[in-house]
This record gives sequence, C-alpha cells and structure tokens, in this order.
Amino acid sequence: MEFASMQLSIREVSRLLKVSEKRVNEWIRRGILRADAINHQYQLHRSDLLELASSGEIDVRAEIFSSTKPDDGDAFLLVDALRAGGIFRRPGGTDKLAVLRDIVDTLTLPPRVDREAVVQLLLAREAMGSTAIGEGIAIPHVRRPILLSGCAASISLYLLERPVDFGAPDDKPVFAIFLIISPTARTHLLLLSRLSFALHDSELRKVLARRAPSADIVGEFQRIEDVIRHRARKDARQS
Repeated sequence: MEFASMQLSIREVSRLLKVSEKRVNEWIRRGILRADAINHQYQLHRSDLLELASSGEIDVRAEIFSSTKPDDGDAFLLVDALRAGGIFRRPGGTDKLAVLRDIVDTLTLPPRVDREAVVQLLLAREAMGSTAIGEGIAIPHVRRPILLSGCAASISLYLLERPVDFGAPDDKPVFAIFLIISPTARTHLLLLSRLSFALHDSELRKVLARRAPSADIVGEFQRIEDVIRHRARKDARQS
C-alpha cells in the first residue's frame, strides 16, 4: 500500500488501527470519522484517520509508515523535521489565542505568508474540537494543512513556562505544543502520523514534561525513529 493512496476502506482502517471493523463503523455513525459512500462502500480519507490517531486515544501501527515513497527523502524523518523547526522555550500566555499568536510570530515563514491568516486557520480548527491530546500536549493543525512549496518540512516544538488551557480531554493544561509545516500534503500526513506514534511513548512524554534540554528531546525522537524503522521492516518481512 502506498502512502499516496489517500482513500482507505473500512477493512484497511481496522487493520491499521488494530480495532474491529465494527468499531470503525461505530466511529463513522457517531461522526468521529468522516466517510464517503462510494459504490455502496465506505471510503475514509487518510487525513481523517490520522486526525483520530493524533488524539492519543488509539495506537498507531508502524505499518502505516512502511511501503511509502517520500518525495523529499530524509525530510520525512522526525528528527530532521524537528531540527528544521526548532525547539523553543516560551513564557506561555493567559489563553489559547495569545499562545497561538506568539507561536505563529516565531515561525520562520516566507514574507508572502499572512501570519494572521495562519492564526485564524488554527483557531477555526480549535473551534471544531481541541487539538490537545492529553498529558499536557497539543498538536495544533488544520484539516487543510499549512503547505509552503519550496520549504523544508519542519516540526516546531514550543515548551511553555506557564501551561495554558486548551480544552484537553483530560482537562490538563498544555505545556508542549507541536506545529507542522510541510511542502506537500503527503509530507504533512506522514509527519503527523509519525509524530502521533511518537507521542504514545511514555519515556518521550516524561522528557517533555520535565522540559528537558533540547539534545535530550531530540535523542528521544531519534530512539523512536529507530523503533519505527525496525517495526516497519518487520511488518514488511511478514507481509
């Protein structure tokens, strides 16, 4: 299965998320997952699948990273994307809007990009439901990802001195915010899926919670990247 295939069947979603097809159908009925009826069969979009995976409530199969054909090679690696985006220590703010404005102001963006428009896109997504995934972590993003042609893929991490209320499912204020910028939709989806996988790791969460030095955080992502490669190779051999 190539990552370029954005449409997934219920059976494929069931296998990738390690849940029953009955559960997938239930998510569709409840509106948790959006699906299109094509030839009397449901088809789900990969971006919606990753939206659910990024909630932190479900596991993500490493197989989702295998058999991919990236357009820009190592730019798909989590560690490279994190180094490109940077790790920032920020004071935080009194509310979500103030924090998002501060984050967007620090991004390295081409002059043509309207920063206020980016803020409004992020706020519109938050109005649909919080992007906080629990344990003090949020991944603000939009269903139409922030795509900047000609720019390297990046993940920026913001560690807040004063956590802010993001309406998280566990009611915990957010202290760690990840923001993804990508040159293509495919890159965005792959980075989001890998980041979602990484944030299930308890050791990484501990490092983030103590606002560890940047080198330690990058080291944890490198360890997880190695796990992704190992599991993907194992899945490929078993298929």
